[in-house]
Amino acid sequence: MRAMNSESVDLIATDPPFNKGRDFHATPDSLAAGAKFQDRWSWERDVHQEWVDQLQDDYPAVWAVIDWSRMTYGDDLGAFLCFMAVRLLEMHRLLKPTGSIYLHCDPTASHYLKTLMDAVFGNKQFRNEIVWCYSTSGRAKTCFAHKHDIILYYAKSRNAYWSGYRIPVTDKYLDSHYRQIDEDGNRCRIRTDHGKTRIYYPDDGMTCNDWWTEFPYVNSQAKERYGYPTQKPLKLYDRIIEASSKEGDIVLDPFAGCATTLVSAEKLQREWVGIDIWDDAHKAVIDRLNADVIGTIGMFGKVHLETKPPLRTDDKQTAAPFLRVKQRVKEPEGQKWTRAQMYEHLLGQHGPRCQGCDRAFDDPRYLELDHNTPRSDGGLNHISNRILLCSPCNRLKSNTFTLSGLRLENMKRGFMAK
Repeated sequence: MRAMNSESVDLIATDPPFNKGRDFHATPDSLAAGAKFQDRWSWERDVHQEWVDQLQDDYPAVWAVIDWSRMTYGDDLGAFLCFMAVRLLEMHRLLKPTGSIYLHCDPTASHYLKTLMDAVFGNKQFRNEIVWCYSTSGRAKTCFAHKHDIILYYAKSRNAYWSGYRIPVTDKYLDSHYRQIDEDGNRCRIRTDHGKTRIYYPDDGMTCNDWWTEFPYVNSQAKERYGYPTQKPLKLYDRIIEASSKEGDIVLDPFAGCATTLVSAEKLQREWVGIDIWDDAHKAVIDRLNADVIGTIGMFGKVHLETKPPLRTDDKQTAAPFLRVKQRVKEPEGQKWTRAQMYEHLLGQHGPRCQGCDRAFDDPRYLELDHNTPRSDGGLNHISNRILLCSPCNRLKSNTFTLSGLRLENMKRGFMAK
C-alpha cells in the first residue's frame, strides 16, 4: 500500500485477521490446500520500532488507543492493533474523498478496532456497525452461542459515495406497510409529511437494516467453497460493493485471501486491486474468476501480478490534512535514529531537565520526546528538531508552539523554574 498513489481508490472492502489467538489452515483436499496464517500476536515478535516511532510522533491519538488497549487487555491485542494501525493509516491515504472502507472483524476485537478507526478516520465519519448473522454447528456451553461477525463501515469524508442501496420488500413488510391502493388499483404506501404526500410502491424496495441474515456461512457443502479457512460469502461482499461504489470504480482488498472481494468486484464490473502474502493468492483469483464469473459477464482478461511494489507517481505526500507541511523540507542524509536513541542523546546533552520550563527531575521518565518545530509546520522527525519536555509542558506546547514560543508562554504564566 505504501507504493500506491494517494487518493487512488474508491472503496476498500477487507477481511483482515481477527486476533483470535490461533492458527488457521485451509481444508487439506481443497483448492486452497496449503493456505495458512497465524492469528496470534506478540509485542516483542510482531511490532516494529519503526511503527511505534511513527505513531508516537505523527499520530498520537492512534497511539493512545494502542497504549490503552495494552493496559486494559494485554500486549497481544496491542500488537494486533499496532499491526492494523499502520495499515489503516495507509488505507485512509489511499481512499479518495468520495471513498469508503468496510472492515470485517468479530467481537474479539471489534470494539477496539472501532476506537482505532475513530482515531484514523474521525468519529464523525463512522457510518455503520453492521452485524452479519449466521448459523453454524457448535454451541457454547457457558454462554450464548457466538454466531455473528461485525463489519465497520467508515466514509473518508462527508462526500463519500452512497448508491441509495435498497433490498426487495419482504412479504412480512409488504403486509404490514403496503396497505393502500392507488387510483390505478396498485398496492402502495401513502405517507403525508408536512403537507406533502408521497406514494411508495413495493418495486421501490426497502432500506436495508444494519443486521444482515440473508447470507449463510460458507460451509463445507457450499457451491462456492474454495477451502480457504476464513472464506466469506460472495453475496455478502456484493452488497457492500453495490452500496458504496459505481461501475468502473477501483476496489481494494489489502487482505485478499481467496479473492472474495475481487471476484465480487469483477462480477459487478469494477476495477480491483488485491494484496496478500499467500503465495497462491494469484491462482485463487484465477480459479474463482473462472468458476464464478466466466459465463456471467464473459472473459475477464488478464490478471496482472506484481511481486514487487509499484512505483508511486504522485508527490508522495501524506493525505492526512493536518500533516501536510507548509514547506517541504528534505530529511538530512544519514542513518535514521529511533526515538529511543534520540531520547538518550538529548538526556546526555541536557541531563534530566525539561527544556520548556527548566525544571530538573530525579527520574528521567518524567520527560517526553517532542518536536521543536511542530510537525504541522513542517518540523522534521530528526534529532536536530527534538526536545525533552515534562508532561505539563508537552501538553501546553501541543502542535501550536515552537520551543521558544513555549518558554515565552511559560514565562507569561509564571511556570518557569526559579
